[in-house]
Amino acid sequence: MAQELLTFLSQPSDAVRRTGPMDHIVLSSRVRLARNVQGFAFPGWAKKAERIRSLEVIRGAVEQLPMMATGFAESMDNLTAMDKQILVERHLISREHAAKGAGSGLVLDRHESLSVMVNEEDHLRMQSLRPGLQLREAWQAIDELDSSLESRLPFAYSQEFGYLTACPTNVGTGIRVSAMLHLPGLVLAELVNPIIQSVNKLGLAVRGLYGEGTEALGNIFQVSNQMTLGESEAEIVERLSKVVHQMIEHELNARQKLLEEKPKVLFNHIGRAFGVLSNAHSISSKEAMNLLSLVRLAHDLKMFPSIPRALFDELLLVSQPAHLQRTHTGKLGADERDVLRADLLRDRLRDVPRPVTIQLTPPSGDATRAGGGE
Repeated sequence: MAQELLTFLSQPSDAVRRTGPMDHIVLSSRVRLARNVQGFAFPGWAKKAERIRSLEVIRGAVEQLPMMATGFAESMDNLTAMDKQILVERHLISREHAAKGAGSGLVLDRHESLSVMVNEEDHLRMQSLRPGLQLREAWQAIDELDSSLESRLPFAYSQEFGYLTACPTNVGTGIRVSAMLHLPGLVLAELVNPIIQSVNKLGLAVRGLYGEGTEALGNIFQVSNQMTLGESEAEIVERLSKVVHQMIEHELNARQKLLEEKPKVLFNHIGRAFGVLSNAHSISSKEAMNLLSLVRLAHDLKMFPSIPRALFDELLLVSQPAHLQRTHTGKLGADERDVLRADLLRDRLRDVPRPVTIQLTPPSGDATRAGGGE
């Protein structure tokens, strides 16, 4: 079954070529719904036998949906640790679901845009994933799946509270709307913390690359709603969309300000990042992601005019631990992965020219040339 998953999933080079609006900053949009089924205890309370029984019922109903008919379905205990970690690295399952075994399962659609986790914290964690800023489109897709599934399964619902969930913060609509943003400009300009504080005051959460409790590797942040009770799904989607647009504007302004006021500092960060990535012989996943974030920023600033951004996006994915491991049969230790990762990066960047010089025109009218180095 492990090989079946790897055969089913798109190649990294294809996965990163899915494009969407504003995808130079918004890497992806996600809408997730939490649902539970009447007659079964919540997964955290259920005995193993009951979880296995509920998985059989729920998975069968999900697989029968037209949009999931040609997808992939499997029990978590039939997936290897590497399979699960690859799914986490592609944001198709949560880290919590990767720790599940017998009695939990997964159903993916053919395009890897719809993912249904069965018996994670709730009986159903259904998500729609879209490239770029497509929150409304992601919501419409998961709403259609939800409506189709509700006609097949009796969802736990209260006229007073709405959909009932294992965690009180999900009660109501059960919706979690999120966007993954690449914000190197705000980080370099030391403006990201005030922005996060402002977003928090609006009742939204800002987390790291893999959600709650994780750090913002590669200057990538997730912004999402915190509460699901008291607002409609449409209102939550609209409110988050407005905030994301504001964050995009702040990021673009930060990049422009760095170019105008601290070009040498900016180009120094980028030049050093490219130098390490293209010459290192051992590099950790964390360092690689942070440095690849800077060369991705350089691409957005037109410093790699002949290189597609997909190359840097692919390197961000394939340099992660499980994606490195999938190309090798033997189990790799951390040090071995660091060497292999460096070999991969040197090889893929061998024919990439160094970042080009950008011409800047300061107020005095004298051209300032930066970026090439002495």
